[in-house]
Amino acid sequence: MFMPPKLTFAVIGDSAAYGTGDFDAAGIPRGWAHYLKENFREEVSYFNFSRPGAKSTEVKDVQLPKALDVEPDICAVIVGGNDLLRNGFDPDVLHKNLTSTCTDLLARGSEILMVQLHDPGELLRIPRLLKRVLRRRVDSVNLVYEKVAAELDVILIRTREIPDVHNLRNWHIDRMHPGPFGHQLLAREMATQLRTRGWNLSLPLVKEQSCSAKSARVMWLIRNGLPWFLKRSVDLLPVAIILMFLELLLICREFVTQNR
Repeated sequence: MFMPPKLTFAVIGDSAAYGTGDFDAAGIPRGWAHYLKENFREEVSYFNFSRPGAKSTEVKDVQLPKALDVEPDICAVIVGGNDLLRNGFDPDVLHKNLTSTCTDLLARGSEILMVQLHDPGELLRIPRLLKRVLRRRVDSVNLVYEKVAAELDVILIRTREIPDVHNLRNWHIDRMHPGPFGHQLLAREMATQLRTRGWNLSLPLVKEQSCSAKSARVMWLIRNGLPWFLKRSVDLLPVAIILMFLELLLICREFVTQNR
C-alpha cells in the first residue's frame, strides 16, 4: 500500500529555538515549534537540534549538518541572541554564519523560517543608558536578519510588528524568552506566513496560561537567573560599562551638534 511521504520539520538555534520559557508538567520544553508542529494537516517528522547558549558558529558547524541529514522540508534557524551578549560581538560574523547556513538549507530545497529579536529594553528594568546600548546591539542583529532575508528566499518574522508583543503576559520571568502565551503567538505568526507559501496547516490556538506563583518565580530567578547573570558578568559587564561610556559620549556629541 502506498504511503504518502511525511513532512520533515527541523529546528536549529539557541534557547529561543529550544523552547525556553514554555515547559510541560514534566519539565520538557515545548515552545513555538511544538505548537507549530501540532498544527500541520499531514504527518510530520519533527527534529529539534537547538541548544540553549548556542551561537551562530555552533549552529553552522554543529547543528546544521544534523539538520541536513534529515533533509527538512521546513527548517527554522533561530540564533543571534547569544552572539550579541558576548564580548567581541561582530555583526559581520553573524551575517556570514547565517548566510552560509541558509544557503546550504536552500540548496536542499528547505523552506526557512527566521525570527528577529524583540526589544528587551521594553521589558527589563535596567538603566536607560544600558537600554540604549542593548537596543543598539539588538538592532544590529535584526539588521543582519533583514539583509539575509533580502538576499535569500526566507520567511522572516518581524517580532516587533506582532501586535502588543511587549505585553508582559507574553514573556517568561527572565523577560528575554517568550512565555507559554508568547510561544503560541509566535507559532501562530509562523503558521500565517507558512500558509502564504502554500503549506497546509491550521493556525495554532492562543490560550491564556495560568501565572506561576510569586514564590515559584523567585525560586526560578535564584536557581537559573542569578547563575546566568554571574556567568555572563565575567565577559559582558566590563564591555557593557565601556559601551555605556561610549554611548554617553555619543549623546553629548549629539547635544552639542544640535545646540550649535
